[in-house]
Amino acid sequence: MREYPGDRVDLRSDTVTQPTPAMREAMSQATVGDDVLGDDPTVIELQDRMAAMLGKESALFVPSGTMCNATAIRAQTEPGDEIITEAHSHIYIYEGGGFAALSGVSVALVPGMMGIMDPADVARAVRKGDGSLGHFPNGSMICVENTSNRGGGTCYPLETMDAIAAVASDNSCTSHIDGARIFNASVATGVEASRIARDYDSVSICLSKGLGAPVGSVLVGTKEMIYRAYRWRKMFGGGMRQVGVLAAAGLFALDNNIERLGEDHSLARKLAEAIEAMPSFTVDLDQVQTNMVYVGCEEGSADDLVSRLSEKGVDTLTIDDSSIRAVTHLHITDEDIDRSIAAFESSQ
Repeated sequence: MREYPGDRVDLRSDTVTQPTPAMREAMSQATVGDDVLGDDPTVIELQDRMAAMLGKESALFVPSGTMCNATAIRAQTEPGDEIITEAHSHIYIYEGGGFAALSGVSVALVPGMMGIMDPADVARAVRKGDGSLGHFPNGSMICVENTSNRGGGTCYPLETMDAIAAVASDNSCTSHIDGARIFNASVATGVEASRIARDYDSVSICLSKGLGAPVGSVLVGTKEMIYRAYRWRKMFGGGMRQVGVLAAAGLFALDNNIERLGEDHSLARKLAEAIEAMPSFTVDLDQVQTNMVYVGCEEGSADDLVSRLSEKGVDTLTIDDSSIRAVTHLHITDEDIDRSIAAFESSQ
């Protein structure tokens, strides 16, 4: 494995990545200040760099992807509003109901095909309080996840992204991209991240997944929105002090770990094609567009499959009782994939 301790193949998530020696060196040399007071120069550099890369005015460094989405929602909605998002989106499934608890908003769920929403379905999901005799919440924000985790790591076509942004504009909604893996989408589609995000009001980007930093996400958008988000970050407990040591890891990631995401995608494809050829498992190869492989198994056997793979030194996670997920990342090599394929073969 590439600069990774231990002898296991950890395919549970790309969140398991650890800072490499070169990244640790960059962190150790970081110039720091007090970020709450706004004078940590390394944080400022990261924020400015990320805003420029996404084509936005301003940016805010926050501890986690969940907080990044939470501050984006709270800064752009009012209690009693409604956000519109895909039925299996990270914001809805994996963020502890934070949209309700922290922002006081309800959610309208849109069906997706491999996690990808149809713009017409999005338009139909937008409800407005005006004209409803007070019955409806005010649909005020549309959230798109690109890449789609539960979709299998799928990427939105650019024309679909643009069309959903137009739906938001036509319905007086703000638009947000949960872009935790937006650079995976960019590398996979060959479209610059700034172009993907062009028509969206805000984007959250995670540094601690495929990019390999130990912690942190960045929210980008207008100066006005980021000003509001800064206050909510503080209220949510996300104000940090000498955090340039973490921002330095983010800068290193932007310099070194974006283009190499294509390697992860290739390894995921190799793994997926080998597993799909096995009679006991299924993989929808159309879903395998980036670094994730969703594997179908006999109903009720997912936990047992994870245990059998673990016995062979390969770690994965269950999605439900008949499917598991494997995720490639910067610590996974060709040899690891060969070992994983052998582990699946012997687990049939």
